[in-house]
Amino acid sequence: MRTVTSVMIDEPAAAAPARAADRRGLLVVLLAVLLAAVLAGHRAVPNVHGFGSLLDSVAPLLGLAVPALALAALLRRSRRALLAVALPAVVWALAHGGAWLPPSAGSGPTGIRVASQNLRAGNPDPAATVAPLARSGADLLALQEVDDGDRLAALRERYPHRAEVSTVALWSRYPIADATGVDTGLGWTRGLRAVVATPDGELVVYVVHLGSARAGDTATRDETVRALARAVRAERAPRLLVLGDLNTASTDRVFRPLTRLLDDAHAQAGQGFGFTWPAAVPMTRPDHVLYRGLTPTAAGVARTPGTDHRAVTAGFRW
Repeated sequence: MRTVTSVMIDEPAAAAPARAADRRGLLVVLLAVLLAAVLAGHRAVPNVHGFGSLLDSVAPLLGLAVPALALAALLRRSRRALLAVALPAVVWALAHGGAWLPPSAGSGPTGIRVASQNLRAGNPDPAATVAPLARSGADLLALQEVDDGDRLAALRERYPHRAEVSTVALWSRYPIADATGVDTGLGWTRGLRAVVATPDGELVVYVVHLGSARAGDTATRDETVRALARAVRAERAPRLLVLGDLNTASTDRVFRPLTRLLDDAHAQAGQGFGFTWPAAVPMTRPDHVLYRGLTPTAAGVARTPGTDHRAVTAGFRW
């Protein structure tokens, strides 16, 4: 009788840890499924007070949750949980893993090199910020948050031609045939359009700094994106570059009006996410080189001193 009683008491005691382990594994499974759903469907989340845009912008970083979930599954010794973690891993790889593959473009000779840099308002030494870009061989420098163009006088030897409107500027090795301001709906002009006479022919270049996107308020930024898209849609030039701080991540749904009209140099000829902001530990890419009528040969990101943005660079051939 004692033996029977012992068995009756031990069975529930032995089953309790197993049930607890199952519950812990179930939590990891649920989190893995939720992560996969967000990765796959973040663009379906309503863009209320800019939340959808924020979610789009951080989507590539959500992959960092996969190893954390895998570790949790291992610590709980749950095969079911570990298998579930494979789901968001696959979804992330399909959505963002291609950025780490060798670029689809990027071969052949380079005819023109460009760079874009947000200098940071109040930068005490903007010339030092752009010096590495000048040394890199860039033919065109697109600059934003330019407080005083005369403080960049050291560039004149390499870049004898300049167009400047408000706080954006284009410095060029080649003659600038025409330059006008571009209205992006901010209420003040923070964009320019220039016609550059390169050795291979005329190239239209836009240098823009779009409205800021702030937590809970992206309306101004969204309108400036649409305004720029309208300007690009009306542009008849066969060869066109759009350079600048667009305050919009490549993965943001708001970016689509531009990517329907132009190609992204980094997506075609770069590798990795190409994050540029904040400069110390970049987590998103608001800075862009967009184009049409050209073939990209290279694209990258450069760390420069004295600013909170990294620079974006690209090379093209006709």
